[in-house]
Amino acid sequence: MIPEVKAKLLEGKRGLVVGIANDQSIAWGCARAFRALGAELAVTYLNDKAKPYVEPLAQELGAPVFMPLDVSVPGQLEAVFDRITEQWGELDFVVHSIAFSPKDTLQGRVVDVPRDGFLKTIDISCWSFIRMAHLAEPLMKHGGTLFTMTYYGSQMVVKNYNVMGVAKAALESAVRYIAAELGPKGIRVHAISPGPLATRAASGIPEFDELLNKAQETAPARSLVSIDDVGMATAFLAHDAARLITGDTIYIDGGYHIID
Repeated sequence: MIPEVKAKLLEGKRGLVVGIANDQSIAWGCARAFRALGAELAVTYLNDKAKPYVEPLAQELGAPVFMPLDVSVPGQLEAVFDRITEQWGELDFVVHSIAFSPKDTLQGRVVDVPRDGFLKTIDISCWSFIRMAHLAEPLMKHGGTLFTMTYYGSQMVVKNYNVMGVAKAALESAVRYIAAELGPKGIRVHAISPGPLATRAASGIPEFDELLNKAQETAPARSLVSIDDVGMATAFLAHDAARLITGDTIYIDGGYHIID
């Protein structure tokens, strides 16, 4: 659970959180942590089907901006940033917590991936973050932080992760390049890599329960990570105390990634 915080360390900061699907989402853990530390949030939801699950959460956060965002729909991402510009005029952080691959693409061998499925995977899972960074840059007038979510399968072959591992490797590389490009403006960039989490997105990965069991049994901390664990660590990185941390993949997994 998010601890009771007396010092609102992020009070006065404003951020956009993309990727809340329900109260089990990593993005929700991040949003709760940012809000607990005093930040003001803009929140998006995927579509009308998702809205009833996300709207109560946005209300709990007191989000003054609540808009639909499907990054595959032309103009929706730009509309969100236009609204933020109108509402606040500046931005301190962005949390990009979205990824997608068509089922037949994700569950097949990488060597068999169809072109359309590959492009869709890269477009939503990687390019959308690059585009968000582009739109956020002029709003981060006093510096800021960009976050995206990745996974260990970007670096090592994880059974059934397949083409998403390829997309996450591209995403992590984008983080490094964007960090180098925007660093002189005081904008930091992080790829957050949680251990296995029982989210809706993970439900599309075959034999995911086995992966959870393996993580709990072998991680040095002998514990699965929670969305709140991810949220609090991510929120810390948005604080000025972390101003010289940038361009890296930050593992929040109880040490699982160091074990062979």
